[in-house]
Order: sequence, then structure tokens, then C-alpha cells
Amino acid sequence: MSSNGPKAVKRPKKEGEPAADAAQAAMSAVEAIRHPRRTETPPPQHWRRWGGDAPAFEPAMLDLTPDDAAAQDKPAPAYPDPGVTIIPQDPAGPFRVLIAEDDPSQAKFAEGVLAGTGMVTVIVDKPAALIATMEAFRPDLVLMDLHMPGLDGLALTNRIRAHERLMHTPVVFLTGDPDPERQYEVLAGGADDFLNKPIRPRHLVAAVLSRVQRARRLALSKASPSQAPMVNPLTGLLERGDLIVILGNALSADARQGGLLFVEVAGAERLREKLGYAAYEALMIDAGRHIQTLSEGCSVARLNDHAFVVLAPAHGTDIGVFARALRDGLSQPSFGEGVEAVRLRASIGVVVLDSGFADAGAALDAAERALRAARVAPTGIADYVAPVPEAPAKAQSAADQVRDALAENRFELAYQPIVAVAGGDEPQYQTLLRLRDAEGHLHAAAQFLPALENNSLLSEIDHWVLERVLDTLQRRYHEQRPLRLFVPQSPRSLSRDDYADWLLGALEVHGLPGNALVIDLRLADALIHTVTLQQFCQRMMRAGVQFCLSQYEQGGDAEALLSQLPLGYLRLSPRYANAQASSTLRDEMRGVIDRAHRQGLLVIGHQIEDPQAAANLWMSGIDFIQGNLVQRASGDLEFDFHSAVL
Repeated sequence: MSSNGPKAVKRPKKEGEPAADAAQAAMSAVEAIRHPRRTETPPPQHWRRWGGDAPAFEPAMLDLTPDDAAAQDKPAPAYPDPGVTIIPQDPAGPFRVLIAEDDPSQAKFAEGVLAGTGMVTVIVDKPAALIATMEAFRPDLVLMDLHMPGLDGLALTNRIRAHERLMHTPVVFLTGDPDPERQYEVLAGGADDFLNKPIRPRHLVAAVLSRVQRARRLALSKASPSQAPMVNPLTGLLERGDLIVILGNALSADARQGGLLFVEVAGAERLREKLGYAAYEALMIDAGRHIQTLSEGCSVARLNDHAFVVLAPAHGTDIGVFARALRDGLSQPSFGEGVEAVRLRASIGVVVLDSGFADAGAALDAAERALRAARVAPTGIADYVAPVPEAPAKAQSAADQVRDALAENRFELAYQPIVAVAGGDEPQYQTLLRLRDAEGHLHAAAQFLPALENNSLLSEIDHWVLERVLDTLQRRYHEQRPLRLFVPQSPRSLSRDDYADWLLGALEVHGLPGNALVIDLRLADALIHTVTLQQFCQRMMRAGVQFCLSQYEQGGDAEALLSQLPLGYLRLSPRYANAQASSTLRDEMRGVIDRAHRQGLLVIGHQIEDPQAAANLWMSGIDFIQGNLVQRASGDLEFDFHSAVL
């Protein structure tokens, strides 16, 4: 697809035109499915005339459509080649490709190439019409020009990822930009692939074909557990999303048996520094393949650069025996060659899948908790121990109360200022959740959230809070009064595969910069869910979203998190608010603040109630103070940061 030549000059849009464009585009999409275009659809294998290996053809045949040929009692024209396979019939119908391209000649080129293989295509030349057309056309794939007028391809991709029914649609970009950083930005922004212009037609077909086939197989695997999922061609292991689908199917079966093992290679940071990135990555690929060999009959996926998950079906071997065999089998061989050869040591968290997990997220949560215990266990292996509910009736009552509050919209948000001790007028607030019960009494989050630790309602609450926060930020930015909001979120939500996609898309739809949002992570949660939180944080930080580690206290594991997570802020534990009463605690706090500053983090003092505590924090080098001394939490956002004096 050539990118040469100037694009046509577009006339200015008139008021109200985008809605009309969207409606007309949606009608065109439906029409494209019912009656594929004949005037623009070349005969089968027509695309091969652009390839270097194309056979000869007769120009006169190009004027005949398949219908014309049938009318003349002649076979439809084709360019036979024994090396080419026609796309076979699919039970779900022809492959559907939406082409988002504002240059008519390039759009027609792509349409001709793809339609010539039997695919159904529709062209969208106005960004405002994209979502409406997708809803009507339901494409298997979107082929999109990176540079579109008004909204570029990345912005449009974020809107797709924010749409509940369209978020998993593969998006492939066409770009003539040779800058590798721009290509990395494309992939980090939610695209599935990018193709460089100009592109040979057969390469275009191959790229589209492989993506559509994979997307359909993945959809089929979700609908039919017996359908074998695809594996990563580089590692030979399942993709994380595929394993979660398989795990969810296993948990939904009548007999919940088998086990889930969370395998972490110890000393990953030291190995990476010693070997370098390329050799380390090759080492982990070999380790993953060896785990797959040791886990015959199991489903294995790689979670991050040094962690794997193994889903073992029920069999005669005890899951504990299998975990020990996996640990020993991983440590026996030497990976690599020569002086760089290494032996690997692993920690393994074990979960038996008959413990009543509600979904795959709950099972993975339990596996991460077991892994945390395994890191300090002498054997390197630890079983998940389910917490014993102290008051199940009370927990059920809390869940019912929360469910009713969500249905009746009885949640409220309160805000507390976070003020710089050195002065400053940048407005920023901590967001606090409140529940108003049926009698009108207001309850703080600490009164009902702990009872929901393993309940799926936590994700619903997190989603509700973020939606209201984004609406508030959008309103303030529209009023040209920007601010920053700190928002607590649970690891159960952040570990969901689609949560990052949704949030990235929602930020784009609301027109907000990522740095308007700071996500709060509790230290206790981060210590357990480091692996999954790393994945979420890495994706969000590319959009500018920042992170705060809350309720922080001194400790070896806690200190390690400062380099493992891409943090911007550290909020101290409330116990440091009374550090003036103890010289030991005061020295400990000063050490925490000093280490945080060396890591480039800003430190927030929390629950500051009196001037003496504030003065002690100020002398210790604190950056911000939050608490009732500054202002009690309330529903407004009108604190005067410019005139604030501590």
C-alpha cells in the first residue's frame, strides 16, 4: 500500500456532521454485509498481480465481475497458482475487515486486495464514524491508518478499547513512519500489530489472515472449552489470557479438581544484570520450555519475565509431589552454555482447586499469596491456606448491603487535600469512598470493604469509583481548573486482563492526561500481588498514570518494592504520625523518607491531626501532609492550596 502522493484536501466539517457521518457509515456497514460491492471487488487471486511471483494475466479479464462471467456462461476469472490456498469457508462466515483510511486511493487498494481473497470489507474515512460502523459491521479486524484527520489512530484505538463489546477487536496499523520509537508507541497504545507502507499485497493478506484466524479461534475457545487454544510461537506456552479462560472453565465445572502452581525464578534481577537482557530472555524462554516438558498434560503460561503459571488437571499424583518434582526438575539442568551456564532456583505457590474459588481471578490471587509464603519457606514451596471467616453472617450482610448500595446508587465520594509542606498551589486530593445506608447514615470504606476481600463486588466498586473520578476530572479540566486525584484500587481489579484496556480508553474518551490520576496501592496488597501489579503499572505508566504505595512501613520486602514498581509517591503508615513520641520510631521514619527520596519518590505524611506531628514530619523532610489538621474529608474540591499554611 503506497504512501506516496499528497492526500486529498478535506473541506471543513459543518456543525452536526459527525453524527450524520456515523449514522450513514453504520448503514453502509450493514449494506456491505448484505450486498458486497461488485464494482470494487476484483476476482479471486486478483491481489497476486502485485506480487513478484504473480502469473501472467489478461487485462481484458479485469473488466468482468464474477456475475458477468456467469452471465456469459464462463467460469469466474482467476489466476491459478498451485502455491496459493483460497481462504476456506468458515462456519462464522467470511472474514470481515474494516478499513479506516481517509485517502480514497489507499482505501480502495486495501479493499481490492482483501476482497479478492473472499473477505468482506467496509471503508471508514471519517474518525467520528468508526465506532458506529464497528457496532453495525462487527469486524474481525480493523486495518487503520496511523495518521487520521482530527483523531489519530492511537486515539481511535483507545476508544475501541474503552468499548465493552469491541475492546477485543484486533487493530493493525498502517504507517509509513520508520521511527522505531513511534512503532513501539503504537504497540504500547493497544494495537496488535503494525505494517510499514508501502506493503506488498500478499504480505497484507498474510498479516490480516493470521490475526483474524487467531481472534476467531480465541473466541471459539471461550465458547467451547474443548477447542485447543493457540500458543505463543516464541515460547511455546499459552498466552496469559488463554490460560485464564481455561482456568475459568475448570472452576465452573461440577468437579473442581486439580491444582494451580505459581512458579517464580529466584534472583531474576541479578541474573538480568549478569547476563544482559538478550541472554536473560533466552534463558527464561528455555526455562519455560523446560517447565512445559516437566508438566506434561498441564497448561503452562508465562506471566512476566520470571514467573510462570501451571494449571495441573486432577490425576493420581499428589499436587504437592508434583510441585516438588517441578522445583527439582527446574534446578537440576544447567541453562545456557560455557561460563554463562546457570542453575535456576524456583519458589512455588500451590493451590488446590477444590477450595471454592468464585472465578479465575480469585484462584490466581490465592496462588500469589501462596507464592509469597514460598519465597521464605525452607523448601521453596508453600500451599495456599484459605482464611477462616471470623463472622460469615456479618460478611454476607456486608455484601448484601454493598450490592444494594450499588443498585440504588448510595455510594458517595469524599476528598481530602494533600498539601505540599514547602508551599505550592497545585490542587490534589485523596479520594475516599463512603456508603450511605438505608437509614441515611454514612459509613467509611474501612467499615465494609474488608468483609469483601474475596468478593467480586470489589471490582464493581473499583469500576464505579474510577468512572466518577474520571467524570469529575473531565468537568474540572473543561472548567480550566485541573487537579490531581489519588484513587485507591484493589489488586483484584488491576489483575483483570481488560481493566488496563478499559482505563486507557476511558482516559482518552474523557480527554484527560494520565498524570491527572494517581492510583493508590496498599503495601499489604503490593507485597502479595507484585507480579500482576507490575504488568498493570507498566501499561498505565506509558499513558502518564502515576502510582502511590500507601500504608508504607519499613521492611526488607517493602523496600524492595520501591524499585520493583514504577512508583511516584509513597504514603507513610499512620503510625509514623506519632513519631515524635519515640526516638526509635522517629529515626525509622527518617530512614524511610531518605530511602524514598533516593529513589526519586515524593513522600506523603498521613492522618496528621496536630501541629506537633506536622512539625516533626516537616523536620524529617516530608513532601506532603494529609489529615484533619489540613482539612477534614468532604464532598467539595474547593480547598485554597495557594493560601494554605501548615
